[in-house]
Amino acid sequence: MTETRDTAAPPDERTIRRAVAGAAMGNAVEWFDYGIYSYLATTIGLNFFPDADETARLLLVFAGVAIPFVLRPFGGIILGPLGDRYGRRRVLSFTIIMMSAATFCIGLIPGYQTIGIAAPILLLVARLAQGFSTGGEYGGAATFIAEYAPDRRRGFYGSFLEFGTLAGNVAGALLATAVQLGLSEAALNSWGWRIPFLVAGPLGLIGWYLRTRLADTPAFERAERAGATSRVPLKETLTTMWPQMLNLIGFVILLNVAMYTLITYMPTYLIDVLELGETASLLIPLSLMVAMMFVINAVGSLSDRVGRKPLLLTAAFGFLALSWPAIALLETRNILAAIAGMAVLSLLLVLMLGTIGSALPAMFPTRNRYSGFAIGYSTSTAAFGSTAPLVITALIDGTGNTTIPAYYLMAAAAIAIVPILLMPETARVSISHPTRIPGRSPITASEDEIVTTS
Repeated sequence: MTETRDTAAPPDERTIRRAVAGAAMGNAVEWFDYGIYSYLATTIGLNFFPDADETARLLLVFAGVAIPFVLRPFGGIILGPLGDRYGRRRVLSFTIIMMSAATFCIGLIPGYQTIGIAAPILLLVARLAQGFSTGGEYGGAATFIAEYAPDRRRGFYGSFLEFGTLAGNVAGALLATAVQLGLSEAALNSWGWRIPFLVAGPLGLIGWYLRTRLADTPAFERAERAGATSRVPLKETLTTMWPQMLNLIGFVILLNVAMYTLITYMPTYLIDVLELGETASLLIPLSLMVAMMFVINAVGSLSDRVGRKPLLLTAAFGFLALSWPAIALLETRNILAAIAGMAVLSLLLVLMLGTIGSALPAMFPTRNRYSGFAIGYSTSTAAFGSTAPLVITALIDGTGNTTIPAYYLMAAAAIAIVPILLMPETARVSISHPTRIPGRSPITASEDEIVTTS
């Protein structure tokens, strides 16, 4: 039987939108948890580590963010190859259930005063389950959207992945802020902090339903029909895709340091380090995340027109040059100056967030895309992203220097510039070929047979 590339009709607009919504929902659930956790860090510390002093308690709480990421690379190593071998949809349906169930269970764990040391142990178990599932979630969701999206609008549709990140974080932060402002301190510390975690259960079920109602991506189905999927995806990816994974890891250092510093750590930095005031410290980052949601899809569309690399390079050079002035504005402890400083950093961050959903999956061929993305991204996130709040807190406590976040961002930006320069430009380039690296290697006659015959 012969099958040309044009035999199968491309998915219609409605199907693409459902695919984007289903994929982005998982990212929203993941960051819903981070929003809750970062905004309720003080209360969580009091419930699970009541005997520690304030600095130690914060370190322990942020360790609860960082330690589970030890399992994130294992999630990428196991779940990514399964996605390349058996399909993206099946793995993504599993990851969203595991992730939301773990978040839901955190809301059920009794505090230290009730069950003693078992409380932080159970918290750690739930966080480890989240770390494993997210190791396969982000790479799979990005792959799912990129492979459904039309080539000329892949930037626009890909930006919805990080729209989900911002939406989930904003929803978590809003709910956490609501319980903080709406309940007495005693009620909040007793039972109110549990409410946001319990909401994750229904959200996860909605995401699971959306994903199970979709077919797998056209690119994967085409490769599967042609017999071009890998039977040993982990071995193949590690032996043939390691240059692309190293390139991805180098860039993602900046992405994750910026993400976890500005979104996860910043409320604590403003409250406990700069003592800006709890209400302002919670509302400033939240307001800027909402603003990013309004512009992120425009950034994705812009990347379709001007390319991914110009926007990523602008962000990297921007963080290198402007991180210190922006943090210096925060250090004035003036609310208007703090808003200006955070706005500068948020603008640079949204240039990356609006672009990565289309740029990073395109670094790999269909045959190895889920594995290469998931392993590289989860490794870089575990090493540099999730540890950022912990490292910054420890460095500030050890040195007394409150400008540490600026230096951390500048170092990450300096590292990321070289990988961005080495990345191929993939805007408007097809990523549907099973074995060809988009934007880099030409299709040979033998490779062309993979998609023209089966």
